[in-house]
Amino acid sequence: MGGFFGVVADHDCVCDIFYGTDYHSHLGTKRGGLAVCGPDNRLTRRIHDITNAQFRSKFDDDIGKFSGNSGIGIISDYEDQPLIISSRFGNYALVTVGKINNIEKLAHDAFDRGFSHFSESSNGELNPTEIVAMLIDRRPTIVEGIEYAQRVIDGSCSLMVLLNNRIYAARDRYGRTPVILGEKPGAFAVSMESTAFPNLDYKFKYELGPGEIVEITSKEVIQRKGPGDTMKICSFFWVYYGYPSSCYEGINTESARYRNGESMAENDRDLLPEIDSVCGIPDSGIAHAIGYANAAGKPYRRSFVKYTPTWPRSFMPQNQVMRDLVARMKLIPVQEQIENKRMLFCDDSIVRGTQLKDTVVRLYERGAKAVHMRSACPPLAFGCRFLNFSRSRSELDLAARRAIAKLETRELTDDVIREYLVYGSDKYNAMVEEIRKELHLNSLKYQKLENLIASIGIDPSKVCTYCWTGRDVEDEPPTFD
Repeated sequence: MGGFFGVVADHDCVCDIFYGTDYHSHLGTKRGGLAVCGPDNRLTRRIHDITNAQFRSKFDDDIGKFSGNSGIGIISDYEDQPLIISSRFGNYALVTVGKINNIEKLAHDAFDRGFSHFSESSNGELNPTEIVAMLIDRRPTIVEGIEYAQRVIDGSCSLMVLLNNRIYAARDRYGRTPVILGEKPGAFAVSMESTAFPNLDYKFKYELGPGEIVEITSKEVIQRKGPGDTMKICSFFWVYYGYPSSCYEGINTESARYRNGESMAENDRDLLPEIDSVCGIPDSGIAHAIGYANAAGKPYRRSFVKYTPTWPRSFMPQNQVMRDLVARMKLIPVQEQIENKRMLFCDDSIVRGTQLKDTVVRLYERGAKAVHMRSACPPLAFGCRFLNFSRSRSELDLAARRAIAKLETRELTDDVIREYLVYGSDKYNAMVEEIRKELHLNSLKYQKLENLIASIGIDPSKVCTYCWTGRDVEDEPPTFD
């Protein structure tokens, strides 16, 4: 998905930018970049491929070459960032996080207006950040340009602009990603993860609202556009994305996962006598499993440990074979916690199911007597339209979609899909049973959506649940002027 971090200070802040950006590495993407504004307002930038190396190791040699009182950094999904843009406003650096569904239409509209060309990102596609820069530069001011970009983009886009030793920060139109402000004497920081603040001595200031734009100097934060009325923050931050120590909308990730696990255990009382231990699929399944174990009165055991020194998160590689290899190699089984055990596993979600299927087979090969699985969220039936959670070529890659396709003779329209998502209905139970058989599990249950939202503890109207329901804000089509 990606994450960014920025600082404006009355002193050199390069180390803060470096370490603050590094605290977003768990978002598991491919490119890392830094841009710093020097004393003469000159921008210095470095971008590195971090697919198979840690962010810090790639930038260690660069840090001594940076100097400045303001800067931005990013762990990016796929494309090179930050971009340095020459514009009517002067030279500025830009980072973005989100997803632009109408990127081709925006590009063609630019060509129709006389725009000559765009460069390519590393995988041969249009660079979304360059598209955003083009939109910003259409308006007479940076703030008006950001407002315009937010209005015409179909999808989401949170961003930072570094210009003349100040940062313009904007949260996407419906607040799908968090943008959080921190402060300490002589400095302000912008982050997508509150995790980045404590060890750098920043105190939480406040979270930007949906569509809010602020201008940050070393002395103050100035609101340039107030927040909108509609919030749809991605609920997957509490299920999977978010780091355990981070908070969004005032709600801690780890605590929400404990509550979610407890909720799943409450609905499993009939099974509890049949299990010996509760386990979590590392890393994001662990907190759900601890919550489950505590509520169930069953011991939590680590039947797999994650080898972290060299293996990245397994959704990163685009090739499915490579994804499966990463998933297998990074999880090392603990034989003594598997053999002759009846285990219940909690995982954050079941996306494609290919890695989980391999994991279950390995457990049986090592002598497991029974393997039960609990997904911390409902079945994923719709590909995300708002964040780069996964770039599957087809929604039929999703385990739930494949199961429905096996059971259904009609065309898989959204309405047909939703018939299978009514918790506890015959069609829902048939879909879950199909997935259970494919994964070779003794039992399989998904968390109920209402219980997940209650565990998070946020107003249901303020969270995005599109990947489970296929429903979201009814946007008006973007208008171009």
